[in-house]
Amino acid sequence: MVIVVLDDYQGVARGLANWDALPGEPQLRFQTRSARSEDELVEWLRDADVVVAMRERTAFPGRVIERLPRLRLLATTGQRNAAIDLDACRRRGIVVTGALGGRTGRTGTAETAWALILALTKNVLPSHQALLRGEWQPVLAETLSGRVLGLAGLGNIGRQMAQVGRAMGMKVIAWSPHLTQERAQTAGASLVSCDALFDQSDVLSLHLVLSESTAGLVSAHRLSQMKPGAYLINTARAGLVDELALLDALSQRHIGGAGLDVFWQEPLPKQHPICRLDNVVLTPHLGYATQENLAAFYAGVIENIGAWIEGRSMLLLDD
Repeated sequence: MVIVVLDDYQGVARGLANWDALPGEPQLRFQTRSARSEDELVEWLRDADVVVAMRERTAFPGRVIERLPRLRLLATTGQRNAAIDLDACRRRGIVVTGALGGRTGRTGTAETAWALILALTKNVLPSHQALLRGEWQPVLAETLSGRVLGLAGLGNIGRQMAQVGRAMGMKVIAWSPHLTQERAQTAGASLVSCDALFDQSDVLSLHLVLSESTAGLVSAHRLSQMKPGAYLINTARAGLVDELALLDALSQRHIGGAGLDVFWQEPLPKQHPICRLDNVVLTPHLGYATQENLAAFYAGVIENIGAWIEGRSMLLLDD
């Protein structure tokens, strides 16, 4: 049996989990970079019985699934993966499983969002670069106390964001399609309309699930509603934001800046126009990429593969 582990960017997958626990001594292959094309991906996986996918790093559309005749199990991490064509997998009889992350997996995403907020408002990057050039205090920092933190989404991560925001003396407002006044109050936030969220926020952080109703939520119109000095933070999904509209708003300085941990193409090409802007802080999807979280993911993957081999119940991927 051949098992291919994809997108092991740091080369840590083998050491983070006990792959020797798998029955039958399968052949294991670890890929430490993303495939450059679908043809290369298919070549890598042509003889694979099992493929391990890390979240949504590699897409599996139907046209790829159909070119993998030996594939029988697609074991992804997380409990949903919009990059996998589940209908195509069902047609082929391919089992798709999910795996739970670590206890602090969602905490890591909230921490990343706050790192981006602080880097932007405290001008960490230009100050660091200035010091390396021998310059002192080239720009001023901003305070967060008394400012408005807007949260699009008030689930587990959003609630953590609200807690930190309140600790910093910020007023917290929130909106999501199904958020109630009671849930907002419990989290220490004030429920507002979508219009008010964009109008009033000094820092607007996105924590929504990507769906048909939320795709492109941050449109040119919504960006035009934001304060001129406001910051947009996205550690959720890139598809929540209209890419061209954000690039225009940033380049024209209609908003203060953006902190992004998720991108419309990942890995982000170095020639992408957002990399040329000086009012952004960019991180390479670090929100979930912690040692504890990946160790839990891979442990769950190994459990699922072993259960599949032995005919036991598995954690199937959410549709």
